Amino acid sequence: MIGSVRGTLLERWPNGEVLVEVAGIGYRVTVTPGTAIDLGEPGHEVFLHTHHHRREDAETLYGFSTADERIVFEALLSAHGVGPALALAILGVHPPGSLLRVLADDDLAALCLVPGVGKKTAARLLVELKSRLDVPGLDAAALASSDGRGTAAGSGGRGTSPMADVRDALTNLGYGPDEVAEAVRDLPDETDSSELLRLALQKLAAA
Repeated sequence: MIGSVRGTLLERWPNGEVLVEVAGIGYRVTVTPGTAIDLGEPGHEVFLHTHHHRREDAETLYGFSTADERIVFEALLSAHGVGPALALAILGVHPPGSLLRVLADDDLAALCLVPGVGKKTAARLLVELKSRLDVPGLDAAALASSDGRGTAAGSGGRGTSPMADVRDALTNLGYGPDEVAEAVRDLPDETDSSELLRLALQKLAAA
């Protein structure tokens, strides 16, 4: 099993995959929009915590900026009806700290911000995830006081503006150009990427 990769970021693709070269071998890794932002531009040396997911017909590497993201991803996979795609979508909208707050507040509407999650699914997930995310190694107190990713707020991507990061993140979540343009319209300029993404998703959910 591959638990982490460290190497040079060669490419970022619109489908949510990145290509990381490690000792001459290129690893295709599927990441959340937030993790893609954290990696910065091609050419940077990067490190990813990874989950090596195996099926009968495929093997996929999922990559995360922090160990907490990987822990939550694997906990999500253990919930009924949650596969890698949905787990990644949940983390794409609600990083670990944000997700813990959603569960603590029984915030059904916040879970419905995840593409493909309706009220019935959100209600079931609220119940299941409360027990699933009570997992060893997850520092809930530290996450709750952070920006939701277990990192300092405002770190954002390297070499890009927060607004550009949000546009990329929304595109990776499956929103079309018109939806993205409307979502970022009138958003504040001096805000970190995580907060801008949250505000944009709220606008899309209310539309």
